[in-house]
Amino acid sequence: MNSTNVERDIMYALDPASGVPFYRQIIQRIEHAILAKKLLPGDRLPTIRALAIGLKINPNTIAKAYGELELRGIVVTQVGSGTYVSNKQPEPDDDARTRKLEEKVARFVSEMAALGASRDEAAFLVGAFKEDLDVV
Repeated sequence: MNSTNVERDIMYALDPASGVPFYRQIIQRIEHAILAKKLLPGDRLPTIRALAIGLKINPNTIAKAYGELELRGIVVTQVGSGTYVSNKQPEPDDDARTRKLEEKVARFVSEMAALGASRDEAAFLVGAFKEDLDVV
């Protein structure tokens, strides 16, 4: 698949109403394309600039997504050449799990905002349940 097709697939998949940050959505779309064999090892991803222009979002958002994918070994960046899919495959279970967690957090944040909670109140309440997370 070429960079234009990847860009198009990502562009139509971003959902501003989902509550999931764009950089996470970009990561998910790229991982999905790799798992679906639409992107193969060695395939070049769109440039940060081209994707940012196509999506009409800040280039730093794309850079953050690419950076996280690179930290996880899913892509490699070659200075002056571009970003390429590596031989390492993303974990399908991690992607689905992350999506579910993000959906739950987005719902929680929306409900807290609807109730008029401040950021500090929400953080305090999450902190109150922190010990429960350590048990899980």
